[in-house]
Parts: sequence; structure tokens; C-alpha cells
Amino acid sequence: MRQFFTIAINAFMELIRQPVFLLLMTGSVLFEIFLAVPYYFAFGDEPKLVDNSTLAAMFLCGLFGAVLSASSSLAREIRSGTALAVLSKPVSRAAFLLAKFAGLAAALAVLTYVNMVGVLLASRMAFDAYGKTDLPAIGIFAAGILLAYALAGFSNFFLRRPFVSDAVLAMLVFTTLAAFVVFRFTTQMESMGTVAHVNWNLVPAGILILFALWVLAAVALACSTRFDTIATLAICSAVFLAGLMSDYFFGLRAQAGSWWASTLYSVIPNWQLFWLADAIETGKSTFHWAYVGKAFAYAVCCAGAALAIGTALFEERELS
Repeated sequence: MRQFFTIAINAFMELIRQPVFLLLMTGSVLFEIFLAVPYYFAFGDEPKLVDNSTLAAMFLCGLFGAVLSASSSLAREIRSGTALAVLSKPVSRAAFLLAKFAGLAAALAVLTYVNMVGVLLASRMAFDAYGKTDLPAIGIFAAGILLAYALAGFSNFFLRRPFVSDAVLAMLVFTTLAAFVVFRFTTQMESMGTVAHVNWNLVPAGILILFALWVLAAVALACSTRFDTIATLAICSAVFLAGLMSDYFFGLRAQAGSWWASTLYSVIPNWQLFWLADAIETGKSTFHWAYVGKAFAYAVCCAGAALAIGTALFEERELS
């Protein structure tokens, strides 16, 4: 168990030290804030449009983060010989793969948390045709990101600490503080006489997206046991697109009694089960946390199946 936690922590630290991880985190959260800035003139549906767009941006960012992180965590180590050096110790291949997934899941949780802060702030900043751009919120949030980078630069220059990992952890703290200051000490007018508020229903929706990203990470890690980054990204994109259209292509035929459609409908993860933006759009004000629990069980089953396949492929992989 000690070796498991050591490999998982090392995998997590290695992933958040990747420059692409910091670029994805910063770019995605800034893009989410940007989505709440323009005038959309959507006939009163501007907040819904911003909510859907920011959740989609968070999902897409997580897709690239999962694939790139999985390839960096496993495929590159196999190629460089690091995995062979670790497995020469008393560490089984299954424990090594599961520890890598634990570190990858923790890194995706950090990425999703920062994106979730951006999504909540964007929901607070959204306005209709009678409102205006929330410039104080933009300034406070931008100041938080600049402080995170400045602190990482200070620790790198004076303390010789790694810049990227310190910037990631600093962004985790300063984006939270910036959002707290905006929520607590500023006021935004959504329309004539209406004060904007945070759509907290987005929190369960963001948690479900995190579950979906964990499943994608398991698929990407299984692919990384045999393929490099581009092939892994292609396979994961195909699985993602097939899962989005699973209800249409396989669900209807499965109900009609087709055995092959029923098999594919059961095997391919259905990403629509993790997407609750449509429920938010229809005006449902509350989410049943029991559904989140069921979605977590579904994600565990899908990720477990992908990791089982990945373990079988990894056991047969020649590392020398």
C-alpha cells in the first residue's frame, strides 16, 4: 500500500508540473469568464446560454486534459524506460496502473475544481439585454490569477521551487478567494431592478462532469498502455462521440431487440447521463443527490471495466 500511495502522489505531482496542464487550466477558466462578457441578445435566455457554454467548455477542457495527462503519465514513461525501472521493484503492474489512475484522477479533480469556480463566477456575471458587463468581477478574478502567477514566479526565483506546480496550487487558492470576494462583496444587476445570483445548481452538474472525466481518463490510460498520444486522443474522441450519440444509434435498436445494439449500448459509456445542463434549462430548481450517487456508481463500473482491460493489456506489454 505504501508503494501505491508513493506512485500515486508522484504521478499527481508530475502531472501538475506539466506546462500544458497549467495552460489548459488558465485558458479554460479565462474562456469561461469571457463567455459571460459579451451581449448575446438571446431574448432573456442569456444566463442559460452562459451556463451551457461554460459547462461545455469545462467538459472539453477535461477531455484534452485526461488524454494528455494519461499519455504523459504512462505512455511516455513506458517509452523512456521509467516504468521498467519502477516495475523492477516489488510493485505489480496492476498496482502501478491503478496508482497512476489515482494520481490522474486527483489532477483532473484539481482541474475541474478551478473550472467549476469559473463556471459559478460566469453564472453570477451573466446578464440579459438590460444588464451590463460585470467589470469589478473581471478585475478581481484577473487579479487573483495574476497573484497566483506572481507567487509562483517569486517561489521559483527566490526559493528554486518548480514554477508550474506552484502556479497550479496557487491558482487553486487565489481563484477561490477571488470568487468569494466577488460573491460576498460585489453586486451585479442582471436586468432592471434584478440582482444577479450564483446558480448553485451547476455544482452537481460539475461533479457529474468530473465523473465523466474519470471514465475518460480510465479509457485514455488503457489506450496509453499500447498507443501514443495521437492514437489515444483519436480513440478517446471516437468513444466520446459514440457515447454522446449512444441513445440514438444504439438505444432505440436495443429497445427493438437487437442484440448487437444492446451490447454496444451497455459497453460504450453514455455521456448524456453525466450531462445535466438540459435539466437546468428546463427550470428544475433542485437536483436529487441520489442521482449523483447512482451516476458515481455507473462511473465506477465504467472506469473499472476500462482499467481491467488496461491491466490485461499492460500485463502483456513488453517494456524492455
